[in-house]
Amino acid sequence: MRKISKFAMFLTGGSLYVLLEFLWRGRSHGSMFLLGGGCFLMLGRLRRLPLPLWTKALLGAAGITVGELVTGLLVNRDHGVWDYREVPMNFLGQICLKFSLLWILASLAGMWIYGIIEKRFSSTG
Repeated sequence: MRKISKFAMFLTGGSLYVLLEFLWRGRSHGSMFLLGGGCFLMLGRLRRLPLPLWTKALLGAAGITVGELVTGLLVNRDHGVWDYREVPMNFLGQICLKFSLLWILASLAGMWIYGIIEKRFSSTG
């Protein structure tokens, strides 16, 4: 049985997160690679839970939002990495409702991508 390692999934998630940031705002930060890898592993676990898809998507968005808040409080205290202070419904300029809602869609996409990779690299025989 071949199985893709969690480390490879972490690298994939980190790369995807940084790619999203480059596409969205033209730059990223090393901490986003670490956050993306961790979030991708979380989404992989969520996709296996016996819950409705919408619940998994909301939990994924909440997890990513909390991850961004923690990361922001650790590495973005001066708002040099990102700054949501001017965005409505923000918290400490680190997270905001707008992006939390976008994370619902990203969670769905992430769980789908995780599943594709997992099926591709897991086989019996």
